[in-house]
Amino acid sequence: MAVVVSPLTVPACTAFTVTITGAPAGTASAVITYDGSTQTVPVIGGLATVGFTAVGSGSQVVSVIYFSGTGGTGTVTGAETGTVTVTPAPAGTISTTLTTPVSGTTTATTTITCGVGLTSINGTLTYTLPGGGTVTATVTNGVVVPTNLGVALTPGQAVTVTFTPAAGTCPACTLAPITVTFPEPSSCSVVIQPLVGPVVVGVPLPVTAVVLCNGIPVPGASVTFTSGAATATATTNALGVATGSLTFTTAGPATVTATVTATGTACACSGVVSLPITVTVTPPSSCQVLLLPAGPAVVGVPLPVTAVVLCNGLPVSGASVTFTSGAATATATTNALGVATGSLTFTTAGPATVTATVTATGTACACSGVVSLPITVTVTPPSSCQVLLLPAGPAVVGVPLPVTAVVLCNGLPVSGASVTFTSGAATATATTNALGVATGSLTFTTAGPATVTATVTATGTACACSGVVSLPITVTVTPPSSCQVLLLPAGPAVVGVPLPVTAVVLCNGLPVSGASVTFTSGAATATATTNALGVATGSLTFTTAGPATVTATVTATGTACACSGVVSLPITVTVTGTVGGGTTTLTAAPACWRVNLPLPLPDVFKATLTATLSPAQAGVTVSFFVANQLVGTAVTDATGTATLQAGLNPLQILAGNYTAHATVGATMLQATNSLTPCLPPV
Repeated sequence: MAVVVSPLTVPACTAFTVTITGAPAGTASAVITYDGSTQTVPVIGGLATVGFTAVGSGSQVVSVIYFSGTGGTGTVTGAETGTVTVTPAPAGTISTTLTTPVSGTTTATTTITCGVGLTSINGTLTYTLPGGGTVTATVTNGVVVPTNLGVALTPGQAVTVTFTPAAGTCPACTLAPITVTFPEPSSCSVVIQPLVGPVVVGVPLPVTAVVLCNGIPVPGASVTFTSGAATATATTNALGVATGSLTFTTAGPATVTATVTATGTACACSGVVSLPITVTVTPPSSCQVLLLPAGPAVVGVPLPVTAVVLCNGLPVSGASVTFTSGAATATATTNALGVATGSLTFTTAGPATVTATVTATGTACACSGVVSLPITVTVTPPSSCQVLLLPAGPAVVGVPLPVTAVVLCNGLPVSGASVTFTSGAATATATTNALGVATGSLTFTTAGPATVTATVTATGTACACSGVVSLPITVTVTPPSSCQVLLLPAGPAVVGVPLPVTAVVLCNGLPVSGASVTFTSGAATATATTNALGVATGSLTFTTAGPATVTATVTATGTACACSGVVSLPITVTVTGTVGGGTTTLTAAPACWRVNLPLPLPDVFKATLTATLSPAQAGVTVSFFVANQLVGTAVTDATGTATLQAGLNPLQILAGNYTAHATVGATMLQATNSLTPCLPPV
């Protein structure tokens, strides 16, 4: 058994995975617990994987309890633990300014900084006042609105500011509490007067501020009103009043402040800033035509396009909308909701720009001739050509990863087609063989998830194959690693009957050929040499029944990895009684695999597996194993034949053979035969 945590060291608030390998025999589910969070998962073939988000810091325990039933029920079959080390989140900062207007209460303005971003900073700020009272403020994505503390603090009094994360969140930064002392009062004050009238994009807004020194108006002071990029400057009159105007270019909430510059006064007035005020800027009173995003387009297939016409935010019904893209046009009329839907048919593939132009009369807005913002539609050729990008094996930074695609025209292989594999800046080009298969290799420079696509260029086919792109696959790229020995799960074992065992040897994710692999279980050993795919298959013969542990040890020289003496994770095999004699025999027929079209995942390949009892006996259950993994069962018919339509994954088709098991009376029977590619394999 093993609990594998990857990566072993993670920063707080990032994801890690927990993988169970070699769960105890008879295990159907596992309950995995980390930091009070519990996940119940099925265990298949001794394997299961879950993901957690790291919290806190330091070494933390991941515990696993195995159960015989599904959903964490039945008998406990075992338990074990793993460890993950969490590095603490980086430190952020809290800064607070305390201000008290004339004859008012104190307001706290707090800013939070976090070098890795504010979106995960959500929770509550608590202001602890002199005397022990508290006031709270909500933190949303690291932003806190100014908070009235409800008291008028005096100089020298202190406020403690503490951040508490929201339940279930994980802040990207640690925020230590701070203590802020109320400063000496400024004798100069700048107050923005309440605004009058609506605020509209593009319309100047009058803004007024009063400048006082010890409660007395300050004439001749320069006041600068600021809101984002909009500014205006005015001079105070004899009453200390300055009036300017701001013009807003975008709709939404906007903050306005006033900053004063004055000399020769009894107060320090230069650089004094008013408390901010917030205004809501509304869009201008005009007609809007909103062209909604369109779905994928195909040459010759009508594409629905939809637009919404609004006047001052209200739907405009009965308006004529013309959709245009090059020479293909369509006209539709808006309904009571202001929605018009037409369809455009494209004659050529490639990017196409679509606009919507409205004509409407009798509205409060000037709606005639108004044009929407354009949208871009990617038009693809008719979908007769297929590019199937097969799942790729594990990827390692800096190590070429083989990638394979199959190109089909109306279900038939396309040979001689150029296929370009792409993942970010990494590309590779290969040509399809007679079976329509092209194999290239991509080299990744950074670790993490990577998306791979395959684009085909082919001429002279019955299909429009040029520019056709496969569905993407996601590859997880890991940092460079050393030698790996993967011991595949073994099928059921019988005393005295050789059990096939298989291991795969990889160096930085690439197969290691010619390596010597020694399979060991107690006194039983077997040695085999890896083939070009890094696969070695031997057989072990067990002399006693019961559970047995199997490991694989590799010896290889001349590789880029330290491969000698590397030992696989162990697997457990349950050995049953001796195969009895008798006159009944089980034979397996040769089988071959094909590409499973259309391509569902994860069963990329399919094969027909057949076993026959002699003499014939109906109603006997036969279990079929590929690469020592159970792929299904079938029951014999009147001729004694059991047939299974099996779905296989890319690793299983490398096995080269399959095994059938059946029990007749007290006798266990076993038969093995070849599993090779069908010609053609699609």
